[in-house]
Amino acid sequence: MQQEIHSHYVLHKPYGYLSQFINNQNKRKNKKLLGELYNFHKNTMAIGRLDEKSEGLLLLTTNGKVSTRITSHKFEKEYYVQVDGVITDNAINKLQKGVTITIHGKPYHTKPCVVFRVHDLSDYPIKQRHVRDERHGPTSWISITLTEGKFRQVRKMTAIVGFPTLRLVRVRIGDIKLDINIGMVREVKQL
Repeated sequence: MQQEIHSHYVLHKPYGYLSQFINNQNKRKNKKLLGELYNFHKNTMAIGRLDEKSEGLLLLTTNGKVSTRITSHKFEKEYYVQVDGVITDNAINKLQKGVTITIHGKPYHTKPCVVFRVHDLSDYPIKQRHVRDERHGPTSWISITLTEGKFRQVRKMTAIVGFPTLRLVRVRIGDIKLDINIGMVREVKQL
């Protein structure tokens, strides 16, 4: 019996792209899709998603079993988050312990997670991007590492503690780190 050959990819998703190949959202026809970045093999799917305004590490595969393994085994996902204002120790403490957000109209208490301030972005290929005018006040960066992935969870978490997300970049999934520039794709043997 011949083993089926699958393709796997690591992508640095740019801001403004949907994590999909077909625009099934009837809101606007001119959405940017992943297929514009690279000539992916047929039946490639994103493993998890990043919303249109989020950037960073996205894994893709043609193997549904790999996708299920990664999404269902609670791999750590680390995000660098630029927030509005200089985040306080109190807000970081609350995020670490878990906060109550709304998911599908119902309250949900997030699991404890790892959160700390980030002063140096040079560990990952994150380019400066203008998110707002400096006259609107300072911003700060934090790292949040989760083992869950609810809809817009990180954005809801930072907002609930008083520091809304201005920019969200996923930098790690499990042991796979973001190590390629924005818009770049690397084909890998396995995930």
